[in-house]
Amino acid sequence: MRISDLDDKDRAILTALQKGGRLANVELAAKVSLSESACLRRVKLLEQAGFIDDYVMLMNQAKAGKPGNVFVNVTLESQQQQALQTFEEAVKHVPGVMECYLMSGDQDYLLRVIVRDASDYEKVHMEQLTCLPGVARVKSSFALRTIVKKTEISF
Repeated sequence: MRISDLDDKDRAILTALQKGGRLANVELAAKVSLSESACLRRVKLLEQAGFIDDYVMLMNQAKAGKPGNVFVNVTLESQQQQALQTFEEAVKHVPGVMECYLMSGDQDYLLRVIVRDASDYEKVHMEQLTCLPGVARVKSSFALRTIVKKTEISF
């Protein structure tokens, strides 16, 4: 199933679940004007087709004591496949790393790291990031304020 195969009801289901993943099937069916059984069947098909990855709760990172976002550019000593794989496996285990992207351009990876403050990041930088395998250079930028942060994909 491709995105072009989705009809208006499928798109409405996906939109509603992105806004409120805790919706009971009864509520979801009412929102998208389907019977409960038809709605449940469509949700199962969307899950099986891979349109729905998972259901999660989004935590308020400031309430969790980590209000700061640091964007970190990482350059490795080597771009050989084994070096990339080794780094990628290791970075998955760094607790404050919330996102990691393989990049084109001057840096190899872009990370989003959540921290309490600058001294917390200094500790993460010195004890974790620079110790990751193959790291040649780390360049960090602190986000001053979040302007837009979305979790919903629009159709």
